[in-house]
Amino acid sequence: MKLIVGLGNPTDKYVGTRHNVGFDVVDRIADKHGIGLDTIKHKGVYGKGKIDGQTVILLKPMTFMNLSGECVSAVAAYYKIVPEDIIVVYDDINLDVGRLRIRGKGSAGGHNGIKNIIAHLHTDEFPRVRIGVGMKPNKMDLADYVLSRFSDEEKEKMDTGYDNAVGAIVLLLMDELEKAMNQYNGK
Repeated sequence: MKLIVGLGNPTDKYVGTRHNVGFDVVDRIADKHGIGLDTIKHKGVYGKGKIDGQTVILLKPMTFMNLSGECVSAVAAYYKIVPEDIIVVYDDINLDVGRLRIRGKGSAGGHNGIKNIIAHLHTDEFPRVRIGVGMKPNKMDLADYVLSRFSDEEKEKMDTGYDNAVGAIVLLLMDELEKAMNQYNGK
């Protein structure tokens, strides 16, 4: 069993913001593969289903971004999922809008949601798919930027980025990290 976690913030206030791209990808996977996000438990909303024969849980933590590890570790413990089988999808301000960066492990790179997951799992050895949301403009507060919405032009790039993220995640589900990195990094 694999756990696919999309990071974001709960409530309608944050829908469509840069910080919620993880939620958007999980929603896209759920729609594409007919997996209902209908269970509310362990401080998250999730659903269980199959993708290409692989049993998966799609998870959106409802703890707010900076406390995502509470939910992720609770679901992982309940279903006995090891960190290597947890795929985390989240925003990255250091990548151009819609571009992907896939890694098998690594530091949080300043992302507070990932910092909290690492702290709760006691390891940084889990795959992640970062989706670029663009660099913040000078003189703009980082929190204001990541909680801002995309322009129409950016939405088109993000749509492609979301499709690429779904493709990369399907490869990760099949333990094809190298293939996912070669095919999607920088796209």
